[in-house]
Amino acid sequence: MKSIMLCALLCLILTSSRAQDNETVQEKNVKVGQDKDTWQKLSTAEFGKLLSDTTILLIDVRTPDEYKSGHIPGAKNIDVKNWNFDQEIGKLDSCRPVAVYCRSGMRSTMAAVKLTQKGFKVFELEKGINSWTGEKEK
Repeated sequence: MKSIMLCALLCLILTSSRAQDNETVQEKNVKVGQDKDTWQKLSTAEFGKLLSDTTILLIDVRTPDEYKSGHIPGAKNIDVKNWNFDQEIGKLDSCRPVAVYCRSGMRSTMAAVKLTQKGFKVFELEKGINSWTGEKEK
C-alpha cells in the first residue's frame, strides 16, 4: 500500500513539474511578443507606412503557392513551415529590421518568435495579408 501511495505521489510531482515547465516556456514567448523593442504587431496602415523604410526586409512566410497567388511588392518568400526556415533566416542581416506577414497572422507569429530569438527586430502585420488593403503583385 505504501509503495502505491509513493508511486502516485511521485507521478503527481512529475506531472506538476512538467506543467510548470510548459507554462514557463509560454510565458517567455508572451514576454518576447510584448517587448516593443524587438517585436511589434502593426495594423495595416502602420505596416504600410513602415514599408516606405528601405532598410526593412519584407518576408512573406506563407507557402510558395500562396505567395504566387498574390504578395506585397518587394516581399521575399521564406515558408515558416519549411524544414529549412531557420537556415534561410540565418542568411539574413540581423542588423536590419524585418517585417513579416502570412495569411491571417498565425504563421507570422511563429516566424516572429524564431526571428526575435535570432536577434532580429520584427514588425508583424496584424491579421496577415487578409487585412492588407495595399498593392499586391503576382
